[in-house]
Amino acid sequence: MVSTLLGLNTGELRSLVQQHGGTAICGDRLAEWIYRQGVHKLDQMTDLPDALLAGLSKEYKVGRSHTVTVQQSRDGTTKLLLALRDGARVETVGLPNEGFFNCCVSTQVGCPVGCLFCATGRSGYTRNLTPGEIVEQVLAVQEWARKQASENGDQLSRIDHVTFMGMGEPLFNYEATLKAMRLFNNELGIAMRHITVSTAGCVPGILKLALEKTHINLAISLHAPTDDLRRKLVPGMAKWGVAELIDACREYTLQTGRRVTFEYCLLDGVNDSVADAHRLVALLHGLNCHVSLIPYNSVVGTEFQGSRRGNIRAFRDVLENAHIPVTQRVQRGSDIDAACGQLRQRRT
Repeated sequence: MVSTLLGLNTGELRSLVQQHGGTAICGDRLAEWIYRQGVHKLDQMTDLPDALLAGLSKEYKVGRSHTVTVQQSRDGTTKLLLALRDGARVETVGLPNEGFFNCCVSTQVGCPVGCLFCATGRSGYTRNLTPGEIVEQVLAVQEWARKQASENGDQLSRIDHVTFMGMGEPLFNYEATLKAMRLFNNELGIAMRHITVSTAGCVPGILKLALEKTHINLAISLHAPTDDLRRKLVPGMAKWGVAELIDACREYTLQTGRRVTFEYCLLDGVNDSVADAHRLVALLHGLNCHVSLIPYNSVVGTEFQGSRRGNIRAFRDVLENAHIPVTQRVQRGSDIDAACGQLRQRRT
């Protein structure tokens, strides 16, 4: 299979171009075309020498995927189903907000963690994504957003926030996730503080990421305050107990100075009692953190129900009374199965 240029940074592209008889400046232009202009083909790069492009085309393609479907929610959320070069499919979500534009990216085809309440976890796991396949999701969403803005006469949109909260466990695909973060930062100009990596609790990955000093935001999909319940809900992380996970988060804050967010999906009668809230408070005591309460988004084939409004309020009150910062995530894109936990690899 022909190799792809998407996923190489500017330095790597310079080196590649020089191996093909070009100059370092041509490598810079190549990076500009791929990441800032978002071209799909080498022959679209009009200011590069024909001989260089002809040489590169014998071994390389840009590496863009094919957009199979686009769905738009009534709240402005957009979900793209992308077909990769080997036919595998992933979904990515664009979330326009007032003042910024976020893209939620996938890191794996499917997910091996197997969270019981998550559509992705129930769909199985195929493979890791490459750095280029991760970055390409932002390029695809941005291309679509700009097309829509142009057709509607609106101001052109630029993605300036990225969340690794799509399909897959980012820290099980550590090296590709790390390189993708750096490509977002160095090639697309997205600030590291505007990048969030959400993990279901891969302790070795958290400790390793702490030493990178990237200044990204770390989010932990916790969902349970006890080992027994967490093993049931998040079986793919059963090897690491809750206490070990929290210790890793304390080390992360010590090494980086960054606050950790704990994501907690509230399930009616499962993890949403006042007693559960008190257990969570005890677990997080003294940790520089924030809790994001996530209303459950319906997934076909599961028996879970979202917490009732009164239970959510009572749970939140316990955290607030313990002076733990807490917010409730706004549901977005649920009408097109684009909300948290709803991503699959299907056509519709």
